[in-house]
Amino acid sequence: MSATAQVGFGNTERFNLDWLFQLGDDSTAVAPSFDDSNWRHLDLPHDWSVEGRLSPTLASCTGYYPGGIAWYRKHFVLPADHPALATIQIPQTPQPLQTFIYFEGIYNRSTVYLNGHLLGYRPSGFASFLYDMTPYLKAGDNVIAVRVDHGRYADCRWYTGSGIYRDVWLVKAPKTHLAQWGTGWVCSKLTDAAATVDVDVAIDNVEAASGLKLQVELLDANGRVVAQKKVGAKANNKLSLNVSRPHRWDLDDPYLYQLRTTLLKGKRAIDGNEINVGLRSLQFDPNKGFALNGRWMKVKGVCLHHDAGALGAAVPDDVWLRRLENLKQIGVNAIRCAHNPQAPILYDLCDELGLLVMDEASDEWEFPKRKWVEGWNVGTPSYDGTYDFFEEWIDRDVTDMVRRDRNHPSIFLWSIGNEVDYPNDPYSHPVLDGKNSAINQPMFGGYDPSRPNAERIGKIAKRLAACVRSVDKSRPVTGALAGVVMSNETEYPEAVDVVGYNYTENRYDEDHAAYPDRVIYGSENGTGYGAWKAVRDKDFIFGQFIWTGTDYLGESGRWPSRGLHTGLLDFGSFPKPRGWFRAALWCDEPVCYIGTFEKREPRHWGNSDRPPREFLTQDAPDIWNYDEGKTIRVFCYTNCAQARLLLNGNEIGAMKPYDDNEGIIFWDVPYAPGELRAEACDADGSVQTSYVIRTSGRPYQLRASVDREVIGADRHVAHITVEVLDEQGVVVKLADNNIRCEVEGPARLLGLEGSDNADMGDYRDNLQRVYMGRLLAYVGSVGEPGRVTVRFSSPLLKSAEVSFDIE
Repeated sequence: MSATAQVGFGNTERFNLDWLFQLGDDSTAVAPSFDDSNWRHLDLPHDWSVEGRLSPTLASCTGYYPGGIAWYRKHFVLPADHPALATIQIPQTPQPLQTFIYFEGIYNRSTVYLNGHLLGYRPSGFASFLYDMTPYLKAGDNVIAVRVDHGRYADCRWYTGSGIYRDVWLVKAPKTHLAQWGTGWVCSKLTDAAATVDVDVAIDNVEAASGLKLQVELLDANGRVVAQKKVGAKANNKLSLNVSRPHRWDLDDPYLYQLRTTLLKGKRAIDGNEINVGLRSLQFDPNKGFALNGRWMKVKGVCLHHDAGALGAAVPDDVWLRRLENLKQIGVNAIRCAHNPQAPILYDLCDELGLLVMDEASDEWEFPKRKWVEGWNVGTPSYDGTYDFFEEWIDRDVTDMVRRDRNHPSIFLWSIGNEVDYPNDPYSHPVLDGKNSAINQPMFGGYDPSRPNAERIGKIAKRLAACVRSVDKSRPVTGALAGVVMSNETEYPEAVDVVGYNYTENRYDEDHAAYPDRVIYGSENGTGYGAWKAVRDKDFIFGQFIWTGTDYLGESGRWPSRGLHTGLLDFGSFPKPRGWFRAALWCDEPVCYIGTFEKREPRHWGNSDRPPREFLTQDAPDIWNYDEGKTIRVFCYTNCAQARLLLNGNEIGAMKPYDDNEGIIFWDVPYAPGELRAEACDADGSVQTSYVIRTSGRPYQLRASVDREVIGADRHVAHITVEVLDEQGVVVKLADNNIRCEVEGPARLLGLEGSDNADMGDYRDNLQRVYMGRLLAYVGSVGEPGRVTVRFSSPLLKSAEVSFDIE
């Protein structure tokens, strides 16, 4: 994916190769002559935190990973006749070629220098930004130096990573060029017969050239021009394109046009960009919910943080793609960016796959939130954070998020903040002493007059909503409210267009009656069946966003705990039992899954020896290995009318109807080894789908499978699933064997993901224990073609290998 679409101008190339890195601070590293000969060589993107050693002495909010301060440097040589040092000729208008560097994201508090000159400082770790290098380039050796200060490493409630963890781009353009993020489109009219696409184009330094023309073309998916217009270019341009018989962008048909913008001098193009366009309509109604393209629907969303377990925050595109595809397969149709702007690739993929996106600006405003360091919601918290640069930077950060991301048809909501109204964390209000003031999350007491008054929230919300609307009025502004009872006493709900309720299903009916013009949805919700029924059965609640789509690093419990394992998918993006449960609720095609628990089996869940009822029903593993004769509860997750249970071909669980009160079917049966099969049937008894689990023997062999036979040479990733099998080829779900991985050919091992939240080992070496009989190997290309063979071995087990090609 070229950066031109997101930067909006110039010729772009990735600038990720051959950087130097040193963990530690040295102010002299800014000097071009600094001796960096002993620094580590690496390619970007890079996250140094995930390379560090997990330690119980570090903060639980980071997943017990370290932070610190580090420097990056990159040398590049320009000959005296290089275009960046000369001029390019626009007919009758000689102009210098400008050279920029664009960072998609650096975590955090980054300072960038070129040849010892300061280019800029950006404290946000999630913002994308661009600097003009032109004044400081020279013939010969040029040196970029980047200082990254994550010394306040427990500055976020979850794992952020550290470093230049997203792509870096070099951008070259003449002095007169399309502005950064200056091209945007809005579909102002959409019917079956016609559409109108309003385009706005900003041009930098247009006064430096005369006689320029601006050409805008809309191309269909086959590359055919379906609408175009050419006008005389000025600093700010507004054009409208009319499209006949438009093809809509939708969740099951994410059709994309391409908007091609060209700045012309005579017949010569001096700058241009190409941007994807998806024509769709959005409607929000306080009584009917949400409609996409006129179709009222339920948003079945998940919240996603930006890490990928073993890979940390430097997540390859292919890993994002597999994760999103696996979420869509279990019925997910929307993503909430929790709680920050994500890497540009996420939005590109959601455009292409047909997923709605709620883009979110921040988790913290003017005062710090609690950052748990001894375990989630236990002990004494830290108050490091990003609040110290809020006042100076938040307007720009919010505006930049909207300017950067506004052309993605997948985005349907702009969120200005998450849980900034958490009671007494930090704001407070007298209403917290009321009888009905409790929220469905941990609270920190009643009204505390020593804390900031909650009325400040409404004033800030109005300010940030205005930032969004200054760029884009085609989508509503929202916020994710934790303390709805408190925020209702402020201007916050009125400052936004759509109001998100976090874990507050109990107030849906009450607030719908009290505020009949308010559009309400679940902006963050647990996986409980009741929370979904509150959406499904109420027309005025248009959807929910489950916490979370995948397991993620940070926000950990007490050691040992890598992260919070609330995901529908595990760290390796495999569906967990609760993912199957969600699929049964959200998918249209027939779904069937079975999992088991020994009835009344003592287990350790917090301070109780019994798992909570929710975990019993949603987290039953598909294991069929117990002591013979024990009574086993078998849970069936299905969306079919009824199901029955068979053991070795004989019915042991009679046909039972789907229980809409519980969302499951279950049987209590005596254990006997063999093949356990659930058959999900329609009302007439015809089998629609089935699910099988088998008794396994002892670990005997390994099996490896790769997700593709050919991958690209440029930073692509093969996902290799490794399983432990018994002698009969049955996966041994209880296995925890240690696996060794060896790679031969033009590729390298990026990480081994076992998905065990309590395994605090090294995920970057070539040894890793399986969990539930499985692990995932990430093997990445290194820029060269060839044949790659990956071998897996474990003591006393038969080994396995897979091969694939790199082209």
